[in-house]
Amino acid sequence: PVIADLQAVALSVAMATAAGLVGCFAVMRKMTLASDAISHVALPGIALALLFHVQPFLGGLVALLLGTLLIWVVESRTRIATETVIGVVFSGALAVGAMFTRGEDLIEALFGRAGALPVWELVLGLVGAAGVVVFVLGARHRLVLALVSPDLARSAGVHVGRLSLLYLLAFSFTVALGLRYLGVLLMGSLIIIPAATAKHATRSLGTMLAAAVAVAVFATLVGTALARVLQRETGPVIITVAAGVFFLALLRRRPP
Repeated sequence: PVIADLQAVALSVAMATAAGLVGCFAVMRKMTLASDAISHVALPGIALALLFHVQPFLGGLVALLLGTLLIWVVESRTRIATETVIGVVFSGALAVGAMFTRGEDLIEALFGRAGALPVWELVLGLVGAAGVVVFVLGARHRLVLALVSPDLARSAGVHVGRLSLLYLLAFSFTVALGLRYLGVLLMGSLIIIPAATAKHATRSLGTMLAAAVAVAVFATLVGTALARVLQRETGPVIITVAAGVFFLALLRRRPP
């Protein structure tokens, strides 16, 4: 049990770190609502995985990656706004997932439920989270430049389309990491709330990234501990803690 707990803590901290970093650029890209919608794309994958007795994590991950590629292709080949494309994909995915999922399985898919971790999931999660962290930190200046002025970014040698795809894939993988703990309904919240808190409380990109990670990790660890004490599912408690930190931050005056 002790080793299992340490593994769960390690994966949850890695997931929260990735969520904090990815969330900062989601907030800056004004993807607040779209970010929550993307997480719902995992539902049909989870449903099909349960139907064919496959690990739900793998089903959710595959659905997220395929959904992300679909969103990117439609966005790059049309003039439809990203939020609109995500909304359509989200609606379809939610409908398909709900058709194939029933009862307790649906509740677990929507809200998450902590449990014993297979070794492969732990390794894949830690390696994947590390990859997301390395990508975001390494590409942070290019991401900001592409956000401020895509034309200027292109003139500086940045492949804006490829960078956007890589960011969306990193976002989707981060969502997949949190499906076990938060489910498809709440994982988007852990990506957005810490980043929104950090944006209010900081002024520079570096401090925003650090603050978002700190809030996400704090909410995850404290929420998990409280959930055990209160004998509640971890997901809702983690998001409640994150929301509490956000509202406390609003009481603090924004730095000049």
